[in-house]
Amino acid sequence: MESKLWVMRVIFLVILLGVAACDTPGPGFGRVAPVRLTVAGSTFDVRVDGTRAEANRLNTQWAPRFNAMAPRGVAVIEKVSGCRVRKLAGDQARMTAWLDCDQPL
Repeated sequence: MESKLWVMRVIFLVILLGVAACDTPGPGFGRVAPVRLTVAGSTFDVRVDGTRAEANRLNTQWAPRFNAMAPRGVAVIEKVSGCRVRKLAGDQARMTAWLDCDQPL
């Protein structure tokens, strides 16, 4: 019986940590207030810090691929930052962009 209780505690902790990390900003963006936008059914929190930006997708979607999510991430980052995305990295849930603010949108 004690082993079942231990397993339940571990499962609870894993779920709790997973839920807590859903909209946690990445390194360097912790003090930046997010702007929430929705594009094509995907909701993002966008944080801009100088020439870098981060988009965290908040809503659940069935098995999205990075190639399908990247244009949406670029769209919300460019809208919030007012800058062109020069480079994009990450995955379908969190994207980091390097910005070119010298070129108008």
